Amino acid sequence: MNNPTGASGARIGYARVSTHDQNPDSQRDALEAAGCIKVFTDKASGKLAKRPQWDACLEYLREGDTLVITRLSRAARSLRNLLDVADQLRERGIELVVLKQQIDTTTPSGRLVFHIMAAIDEFQRELIVEGTHEGLAAARARGRSGGRKPKLSDDQRRLAREMYDKQDRTVEEIGAALGGVSRQTVYRALEASR
Repeated sequence: MNNPTGASGARIGYARVSTHDQNPDSQRDALEAAGCIKVFTDKASGKLAKRPQWDACLEYLREGDTLVITRLSRAARSLRNLLDVADQLRERGIELVVLKQQIDTTTPSGRLVFHIMAAIDEFQRELIVEGTHEGLAAARARGRSGGRKPKLSDDQRRLAREMYDKQDRTVEEIGAALGGVSRQTVYRALEASR
């Protein structure tokens, strides 16, 4: 077992389960076995913005400490988010260990894995952007612009304006008459027809 209080700082664990029905004990056990002297635990979805124990964990960490998690998904919502977290930790002089994926930024090979992950993520984002640009260019060449197709035609927008100006129908009634569109769609149509 690693020395939790060695010269390189303390090992601090973070565990998260998605629902209150799930039990974080197996994560806590793994983190304690990995030498963590303190474990922060959230019971919340990874997609939720508020994870109070995650925030408390990040605040607790000091330069020279190592953050230990069982899986990448416990700390991050996405690879990009994980890389952002890793960058923040590195700037603060804090290392990261991910037990299941055997990532350890305290070692040269662990840092290499992170660099490879960052490069793959960057490459994927560039491919997505490039594909989006190509798709938009092809659509423009065919006389279409990007974005969603409007819910209402020009004629329907004009009709919405006429009904609204008569002041004998509510916005909800206008939406229903135009095929059951939302109030927001009617308001956007009215704005566009000014």
